[in-house]
Order: sequence, then structure tokens, then C-alpha cells
Amino acid sequence: MQIVLPPEVEALVQRQITSGKYQNAIAVILAGIKLLEQQEDIYQGRLQDLQQEARIGWEASGRGEVVDGSAAMGQIRANMQSRYGVSDEA
Repeated sequence: MQIVLPPEVEALVQRQITSGKYQNAIAVILAGIKLLEQQEDIYQGRLQDLQQEARIGWEASGRGEVVDGSAAMGQIRANMQSRYGVSDEA
């Protein structure tokens, strides 16, 4: 496979080599691919967490275990005020 890099990416690769962090362009590109894979793993894990949280909320809603949005925000503000002395009022 041959890849043509845009000049700004080629310059970034060259800077990484010049810095001594990597021996060649392949090493830089492989490091970038590894980071991309790690980011995707993190994204997928967080997506699964959010889906589970949504499922829990949906099930609670089905059981009538919901709180009015205004009441919930009021409770959050009160908790922040008591815990940290934080107020959102200007």
C-alpha cells in the first residue's frame, strides 16, 4: 500500500522523527494507528456505559420512578450549594 500524505501531515511525521521519539515514518504511523485503536476502544466502552444507563432510566420511567426536571435541577442546585457553596445565580 502506498499512501500520499498531505504536506502538513508529512511535516508532523518528520518532526516526530527529528525529535528522536521515532526512528522512521512507519513507526510514527503505527503509533498513530495504535492511538486510534485505543480511542475507539474507549469510545465503545463509554457508548456501552451510556446505553446501559439509558436502559436503566427507561426501565425506571416505565415503573413511574421519575422526577420532574425542575425538581431535579432544584435538588442538584441545593446539593451543590450545601456541598461546595456553589450557586449558579449571578
